[in-house]
Amino acid sequence: MQKPIYLPVVAGLALCATSAWAETPVLQVLTYDSFVSDWGPGPAIETAFEAECACDLQFVGNGDGAALLARLQLEGPRTEFDVVLGLDTNLTAAARETGLFAPHGVTAELDLPIAWDDAEFLPFDWGYFAFVGNADAPSASSLRDLADSDLKIVIQDPRSSTPGLGLLLWVKTAYPDEAADLWAALADNIVTVTPGWSEAYGMFLDGEADAVLSYTTSPAYHLIAEEDASKVAWGFDEGHYMQVEVAGKVASTDQPELADQFLAFMVGEGFQSIIPTTNWMYPAVTPADGLPDGFETLMTPTVSLLKSPEEAAAIRAEALEEWRTALSQ
Repeated sequence: MQKPIYLPVVAGLALCATSAWAETPVLQVLTYDSFVSDWGPGPAIETAFEAECACDLQFVGNGDGAALLARLQLEGPRTEFDVVLGLDTNLTAAARETGLFAPHGVTAELDLPIAWDDAEFLPFDWGYFAFVGNADAPSASSLRDLADSDLKIVIQDPRSSTPGLGLLLWVKTAYPDEAADLWAALADNIVTVTPGWSEAYGMFLDGEADAVLSYTTSPAYHLIAEEDASKVAWGFDEGHYMQVEVAGKVASTDQPELADQFLAFMVGEGFQSIIPTTNWMYPAVTPADGLPDGFETLMTPTVSLLKSPEEAAAIRAEALEEWRTALSQ
């Protein structure tokens, strides 16, 4: 007599579980590979946000930062993503022109070195590009000094990587009329050009180059996570180009309220406190406890360089052609 009673109960429980799972909203965030790595901020942020949203947050890695825009341009309004996280100000003008982003509607007190009033793109961290080398090895004191040296470097492709694009604009900003000549002089210093940051940094750590294009904050990882003070960022006389990384809400999202909730969470303590020791950048909003011990030892550029999004878009094609021509010789 128990069998006909037992089976419907099991079936009913299974139906309820399936229904509950089906009703769990899913937020898909497109970002760069290192963000979703085991050592990156993605896993901790996923746990923290899911504790608040009663949702399923899914980060999807797609190469390096500049590749994110290329994918979104390819997919257009039919994209499955709700938020794109990992563009920077060198790409936001082009991203805005696609018409694929909606206003974020978030008001926050940001701790950035620049004023911010972009209605569509919201910062989550920032830093300065730099070449990182070994403390006990020869270094360079400027881009020109590097080009005149025998030092070997690894850089990233500006067509797929935001650091690679940052270097392109760094050279063009510091040497607006001499950029082509500087790239020609730098060409024999470059061991290789990688698609993204992770590959380049790995090559440097494997001893395949004297330095790698990275960030002034990169030595903090070695110092804090590994108790290794052997890595340093080279300070350059021309100054260092700033990067502000941003996220944007995709206009075609079918989860607009959840996307808004994520972007508001992004500039809050639960997200920002994770950034310094996982993404190894300066947070867009300083956590209540301040920056971790070790950040005070980092090199601070004497000159800060940055083009507006519109200026960066205007010179990008010319700067890319100068780079490509020099490296193809």
